[in-house]
Amino acid sequence: MKLKKKDFIEIEFTGRVKDGEIFDSNIKKDLEKINQEIDPKPFIFPIGQDMFLKGIDEFLIGKEIGEYKIELSAEKAFGKRDPKLIQLMPIRVFKEHNTNPVPGVMFNFDGRMGKVLSVSGGRIRVDFNNPIAGKDVEYKLKILRKVDDKNEQVKALIDFLFRKDFKFEIKGKKLLMNVDKGFKQFVEMFADKFKEILELDLEVKEEGEENEIIPSAESMKDKVDEKVDEMKERIGEKEKGEKKDEK
Repeated sequence: MKLKKKDFIEIEFTGRVKDGEIFDSNIKKDLEKINQEIDPKPFIFPIGQDMFLKGIDEFLIGKEIGEYKIELSAEKAFGKRDPKLIQLMPIRVFKEHNTNPVPGVMFNFDGRMGKVLSVSGGRIRVDFNNPIAGKDVEYKLKILRKVDDKNEQVKALIDFLFRKDFKFEIKGKKLLMNVDKGFKQFVEMFADKFKEILELDLEVKEEGEENEIIPSAESMKDKVDEKVDEMKERIGEKEKGEKKDEK
């Protein structure tokens, strides 16, 4: 079965600079090689939706479940280095945040990661290029499975976009989602993405709003049936006990 655009897949992967060191992985033993002591999570994503490197997205279309080695030029990976992204910054920017600019250290500048290249007087030279920019890379990638379950797809997309575990429910062609207070407007910005990838219309409610997501009628029926069965068992056991007492 060949994979196509928008198919959700789960993969294991390790990326390294060509003939060099590992820079990314979701495999524990490979993460340990770069002193990343974190528990890796499964990576589930839809193909061709800019959720992985473009070069890998393009490679995966038409492939089947299995293992692959992918080599990407800098242009297909993290792009060429851009001299315009090497900028001089006043030292006061660092002092305002109580940080000490040391060459080689990475800082987060309002969402942009930058590496300090040099410190000269009151001016700091910072490189905002991706650390892997300008380098050819290679990935070892194993497609574990194709993910067809709609709920699993929604959960994976929510995790990728928001790094949150929002409650949700699928009703027909509608996706009802409960989000933390203050997140509603932000999440609604991705309504077109959910529609494009999952073909579901997104409806967002914040915690505390009316019409919060409640269990569906079907799930409620299942719970009632479970309770009825439990009661029948208890009544049956009680009747057995009473008959023994009569004897």
